Amino acid sequence: MLGVGVDKADDDIPMRPGTYSCTVGGGLYAIFSTPWAEEDNYVQSIRDTWREILECLRLRSQQASVSEWRKCAMNKEWSELNKTMQNQLKKKDTFQAGIKTLFGLRNQLMNTIVSFKSELSRKDFNAIPFINAHGYHCKTIAYSLWHIFRMEDIVAHTLIHEDEQIFFKNNYQERIHAPLITTGNELVKKQIVDFSKLLNLKELYLYMEEVKASTENIIQNLSFDEMKNKITEDKKELLQSLHVVSEDENAFWLIDYWCGKDIRGLIQMPFSRHWIMHVEASIRIKNKI
Repeated sequence: MLGVGVDKADDDIPMRPGTYSCTVGGGLYAIFSTPWAEEDNYVQSIRDTWREILECLRLRSQQASVSEWRKCAMNKEWSELNKTMQNQLKKKDTFQAGIKTLFGLRNQLMNTIVSFKSELSRKDFNAIPFINAHGYHCKTIAYSLWHIFRMEDIVAHTLIHEDEQIFFKNNYQERIHAPLITTGNELVKKQIVDFSKLLNLKELYLYMEEVKASTENIIQNLSFDEMKNKITEDKKELLQSLHVVSEDENAFWLIDYWCGKDIRGLIQMPFSRHWIMHVEASIRIKNKI
């Protein structure tokens, strides 16, 4: 009989929607991302998670091919690096090692993101094979990339460093041909596809590289004590005034969510775990199309 063990990949309440790791049978391992705060339907989220686990068990029990299993199984190393980084950042004597681990994780994820350019056609970036699903995979890859880096730019520059976002500073809205300036949380289904088709991917990738570099420069210059800093009311008001988070109910919760965290919490969401969940979802999309 196959055994399955599930462990939460973060420190939140057990069995809330989030990212779970699953050890199956003889040491095979999978990561399952369920909608954490981006979906309201908690029960459906848990059902979707276990449906994925059961599918992986089915593949394993039928001795599925390695390529088929890999479509289901996700990256254990990213999950382990994320856990290690979290623990390192909590202690002053391992803080710098934690920053190094964080940057190593982000480099691995970025390498995967860059690989999409050579592996996929432009049309593939607009594909939405799981349009009716619940989870991070019910998007397009183009949208997911936009979403990851708009969130990061907003949080890094407006809420942490208090300077101008790369998006505005370097005129990326016009360069990317983006019809909006928000994170995109307000978009659903066909809206996501239509939005994805408009984006200039070459410029989007340049934007992503600039945001990554600028965020890491900001983080590199933070002290251990600054990790405990909370987001001030003034910063929250500034964020609201920029209108970079939609007032749609699927998006507006982000303001309270971010502003309720300290800087160490923001390193998790959106600077690391958020990347993992959307990159893994993008791999799932890529394997389906």
